[in-house]
Amino acid sequence: MSDQSNQVEYFCQPETLAVHAGIKRSQFNEHSEAMYLTSSFVFDSAAQAAARFIGEEPGNIYSRFTNPTVSMFEERLAELEGAEQCVATASGMSAILACCMGWLKSGDHIVASRSIFGSTVNLFGTILKRFGVDTTFVSATDVSEWETAVCSATRLFFLETPSNPLTEISDIAGIAAVAKRHSVLLVVDNCFCTPILQLPLKLGADIVIHSATKYLDGQGRVLGGAVLGSRKLMEPVYHFLRTAGPTMSAFNAWIFLKGMETLKIRMDAHSANALSVAQWLEKQPNVLRVYYPGLASHPQHELAMRQQKTGGGIVSFAVKGGREEAWRVIDSTRIVSITANLGDTKTTLTHPATTTHARITQEARDAAGITENLLRIAVGLEAPCDIQADLARGLQA
Repeated sequence: MSDQSNQVEYFCQPETLAVHAGIKRSQFNEHSEAMYLTSSFVFDSAAQAAARFIGEEPGNIYSRFTNPTVSMFEERLAELEGAEQCVATASGMSAILACCMGWLKSGDHIVASRSIFGSTVNLFGTILKRFGVDTTFVSATDVSEWETAVCSATRLFFLETPSNPLTEISDIAGIAAVAKRHSVLLVVDNCFCTPILQLPLKLGADIVIHSATKYLDGQGRVLGGAVLGSRKLMEPVYHFLRTAGPTMSAFNAWIFLKGMETLKIRMDAHSANALSVAQWLEKQPNVLRVYYPGLASHPQHELAMRQQKTGGGIVSFAVKGGREEAWRVIDSTRIVSITANLGDTKTTLTHPATTTHARITQEARDAAGITENLLRIAVGLEAPCDIQADLARGLQA
């Protein structure tokens, strides 16, 4: 296979990297990235097989942990994030699990933002706890709480910014400074922004997590995840993947490669549409509050504009009333999709308290500010006026 990656080393703009980085062409010199749907690879000799299995010779072995299409995805995303290495996984949650299993052991301690995805709360607070890893949940925005929560067993900080669903903005550089003082790894979930809008590694993070299922695909087609960082930090994550096998399929990797080609265009459009919808929502009499980092009314607006290029595509808002009124807005829509997925070209709308965060405790929902009247909209690529008209049906009711 020929490696085109050296041809893009002179370019650094994300839209160029998103199209060209990581391409490896076969002897057929195909223009589009090839899809290698194979479980294993043939060796020239027994000696070569032995050398590859023990790592003396580079090359593909078995698609659980080496596949050319997946490698292209890994290299492209690593270039975009400014990381030395990327480890692709089967989903966003498996990326978080692989990171934790690679770096943590019984007796270790995590400090995590309490404003994270519901499944991540359950992973840390229930599943990892069964294996002797404890977690302290702290404010996403108060850096002093991270400092206070550190103990001798703390090994990892975990946050997502903007948060899900209230779009709280964490000070990555500030939390990174705390992590470095205590020799703790800082892991940042960059799903909402993607490397187009935010580069956590440049702000001091050690590891970046992605649910590629969202914006990297961009059309709601396949599942995937990624863990990125230095080669040293990725080594235990890769070994966990090689042994336990939460593997990204070659087909899914190919879909992500095609999705990333339009990532810059889509993120710009998502952000512009989201700002328009957020500004409109602020003017609606039946909306109590709008949560969007691109609005001047957002508590961390100034930080968001320093840390991100735009406000992103996610808007949350609280309606007057409770669950009944929130559900009425959802059920009145005609073009907006009622689904908890996000990052799609189609606008999606969900009620976090009964979907994405339904399996955590009421106490945890209260602490995270996830109320019964809260809705989260992932603004798609439709005309903003049509999205607004669709939401207006339920809001006016």
